[in-house]
Amino acid sequence: METNNVKQIHDFGQSIWLDFIDRKIMNTGELQQLIDEDGVRGITSNPAIFEKAISSSSDYDADISQLAQSDLSNEDLFYSLAVSDIKRAADIFCPTYNDGEVVGADGYVSLEVSPFLARDTDGTIAQALKLWKTVERNNVMIKIPGTVEGLPAIQHCISEGLNINVTLLFSLERYEAVTNAYITGLELRDQAGLPINNISSVASFFLSRIDTLIDPMLPEKGLADLKGEVAIASARKAYEIYKRVFNSDRFLKLAAKGATPQRLLWASTGSKDPSFSDVKYLEALIGPKTVNTVPMDALVAFRDHGVAADRLENDLDKATQTLQRLADAGIDLAALTQQLEDEGIEKFNTPYQKLLDAIETQRKKALA
Repeated sequence: METNNVKQIHDFGQSIWLDFIDRKIMNTGELQQLIDEDGVRGITSNPAIFEKAISSSSDYDADISQLAQSDLSNEDLFYSLAVSDIKRAADIFCPTYNDGEVVGADGYVSLEVSPFLARDTDGTIAQALKLWKTVERNNVMIKIPGTVEGLPAIQHCISEGLNINVTLLFSLERYEAVTNAYITGLELRDQAGLPINNISSVASFFLSRIDTLIDPMLPEKGLADLKGEVAIASARKAYEIYKRVFNSDRFLKLAAKGATPQRLLWASTGSKDPSFSDVKYLEALIGPKTVNTVPMDALVAFRDHGVAADRLENDLDKATQTLQRLADAGIDLAALTQQLEDEGIEKFNTPYQKLLDAIETQRKKALA
């Protein structure tokens, strides 16, 4: 029997999650097929993915027409649709969640808080707790952006026992702050005498957008040879931080009580530059105890011609040198990653507003 290239990635300790959800993929059995044949072990959603799913198909029209009669706000109506999809996907992934030596190692489905709350700590906490309660599935992760305002929300939600997918990470400094929020949340929960052995979290590091922003700046700095290298270098340095933090005495005390490390998740792993291989970011960052959330076209490409091998810790010295060369040339990575975070929030706000407007339009049509 022919080996499946995507499935082989799991041999190196990395879990592949799908960065896409809609009703069609569940209705047709395609999602189950991806689990069975490609070994897909989780799914992530975001406002842009839901906007596309709801606006580009008629699969949601009947539900919207029905809910239009209610006094739900457009946002609450959207979350009613989203929660229904997330519950269903979580049930499909339940066998994955219960599989293996450790229950809850994988099989997660992610649902994001409103992108409008990216700078609102209290609003994020309130919505995350509400969504968690509404979804009622152990194998769901609530997505919270790793903004400065998101950090206390992440810490609080971990202390409340939620599974959290920290999204929109671009900088190493912010990633380290996220690991601290996770560990502090576990410590607070442990101090309250509550179990910490059933909480899972990932920190989603966004990749291709880093290169898209930085690559055009490189030639005039004499760094043209670093094209397409900065994101991968950053990811490899993030993995160094992961290993240091989760092997520290501080975390090992919690691990003795059943706590699991917060895994790094590679996001934005489709190649945006047509001169790059379409499996560039997938191949380069395969390594143990990590997750890669893959858009459908990148998954299909890897299935066709991707080569699985443990490469995450290759060329660590080169990764260090790459970031040092940027700094020496006067490229301020901290400022650029902040710009990417700001743009990332906007990239989710715009489709989210579009989604709410589309719901409003359908609502008026249903009530006409």
